[in-house]
Formats: sequence, structure tokens, C-alpha cells
Amino acid sequence: MTSDRMALPAGPPTGRPTSTLCTQTGFGLIDVRGDDAISFLHGQLSSDVQRLERGRAQYSSYNSPKGRMLANLIVVRVPTAPGENRFLLLLQDDLVETIRRRLSMFVLRAKVAIRDAGGEWAIWGLAGPEAIAVARAAFGVAPRSFEALPIGEAALILAVPDGRLLGICPRSEDPPLRAALARHATPVDAEAWRRLDVEAGVPWIVAATSDLFVPQAANWEVLGGVDFQKGCYPGQEIVARTQYLGRLKERLFAFHAAGPAPGPGTRLHSAEFGDQACGIVVSAVPDPAGGSALLAVAQRAAVEAGDIRLTDDAQTPLTSRPLPYLVPAADTPRGRATPDA
Repeated sequence: MTSDRMALPAGPPTGRPTSTLCTQTGFGLIDVRGDDAISFLHGQLSSDVQRLERGRAQYSSYNSPKGRMLANLIVVRVPTAPGENRFLLLLQDDLVETIRRRLSMFVLRAKVAIRDAGGEWAIWGLAGPEAIAVARAAFGVAPRSFEALPIGEAALILAVPDGRLLGICPRSEDPPLRAALARHATPVDAEAWRRLDVEAGVPWIVAATSDLFVPQAANWEVLGGVDFQKGCYPGQEIVARTQYLGRLKERLFAFHAAGPAPGPGTRLHSAEFGDQACGIVVSAVPDPAGGSALLAVAQRAAVEAGDIRLTDDAQTPLTSRPLPYLVPAADTPRGRATPDA
């Protein structure tokens, strides 16, 4: 797909660079292509792949039959020539081989090729108030949210809803493309990129948290990663029932902890729940102001009581922080389930 805009003239952003460039985003890559790639992915993922146009992207999830996220991901439909169907799936790198194998189990007679493309492609992230201006200066393009525009010979630059950009390029093209950004962006490490995920309230499922949460518990439907009007996919019945008929007792929340950042999968505790865990850490990073910032799926009752801790030790309380988006209240009416079976 070609962009509906003209390439913008190059020109440096004004003032001192306020953007950052990260070459360790934590993403791995699965390449899916073939005549049946659209119908295959549409039947496996929680988003509407059939309506995804070339040169566009969307959040999605790959769920177990019980409706729990095995992985969440960004689906990019590569802007190839008409008649060619190719997708790049961005997900956390420690899940790539597991998800590739699982998807491959269901190919059967479909004309689809699925492979781990992480060794062939580099993925880098660009963030900051001038990220779009930097892309314009370096490459002459300014992608809109979830638009993937071609740069270089075979590379893409993708904008995600929180304002960051992702570059996806063959490793042979990586050095010159990154060199074009070097004048305008400051290099940062993986920790800085994860901090931006936490600040944006975007949870990424890793091996330690795979198969633990329905999408709604991680606010994934709030972020647009679930389409409730599409037909069947693994776990769809449970996801739909949770959305329309259930009372969701847990959600993703943001917290601050006084101590070091806990690892994904760390359990949370509250006096409201006794010895039973009341939540699970999804991601956490050191906070520049001290302590750590984290995202965790937690029981609403524990959060509302203001009593939630990293362990069963009363000396490790968590402080709630606001998310940058609205989350539906527990008792918000959501109607009846209507997706196609």
C-alpha cells in the first residue's frame, strides 16, 4: 500500500534534540506470508486482520482456548504489491519460537509460510516530542498512528498510538538508516524503552506472564487489541463472554514501589485476600525519581482498599498511579455478546 500523503521534505527539527533512539526494544519478529495469510491470521488472532489494509498495523493477541493471552503483538501488513499477502508480527522476543511453533501447528493445508525473521531484521524505536520531526528530517516521511511507511529499499517506519515510532529494516539497511537518525536522537538502552511502555500503560506479555490473563484484564481491549465483531478465533467465546456478560474483577493498573523493580510474574498481596495473591506484575522498571514504576494486573478490591504489596510483607506497599487512558468501571453495562460464532 502506498501512503495517501506525499513524502514530506527533509529538514532538521528545531532546537536541541529531544528524541531518543533505542536499538533494544525487546521485540522479535515473525514473518507470515502466502495466498491464505489473511484468512489464516484472521482465524487465529483477536483483531480483524481481514480489514487491515496494506501499510497499516494494529494491536492484537494470540490466545489459548481458555481465552488467556499467550502473547500480544503488533500486526503489520507489509505494503507489498497487489496480490501479495505478507505480515510481520512484532511480539516479545522470548515468545517468538513458542508462538511460531504453535501457529505452524494450525497451518494444515493453508498456503501460508511462517518463520522467525528476527535474525534478518533489525527493530529500533524512536521516542520523544520530536519523534515525527526526526522521521521527517531523516527519511522525508511522517507516519500517522498505525501507519507503516516504506523507507530505504525494504524497510518500514511505523507509528504506534502513544506517539513512538518503530523502524523495521533488513539488517543490511540498518547502519545507514540509524546513521540518518544519529544527528537528531540520543541513544538509550532497553530499560528506557520499557519505561516508556510503562508510562504509556502498554503491557507486553513475556514468557513469565504468558497464558495468565484474558485480554481485558490487561486492558488490551481498551487499547484496541480485540475486535468483538469478528468471528471465531482461539478463546473467542470466553473473551466475548467476559466482555458482555461477566463482571471483570481485575484490571491492569500502574503503581510505584519504593524498592527495586520486580520481575514479570511477581505476585502481589493484600490483607483483603489473606494468603492468596491478588495480582501479578506485568512489567517494571527503575523510576528515575527513585524506587520503581510498574504495571500489574490486580484485583480491583485490593486497589480500591489501598492495601496492595509486592510480597506478604507489610513494609512493601505499592502506590497507585494514573494510567494515560480511561478504563471502564467494573459495573459498566456492556450489552450482550453479538460476535459471529
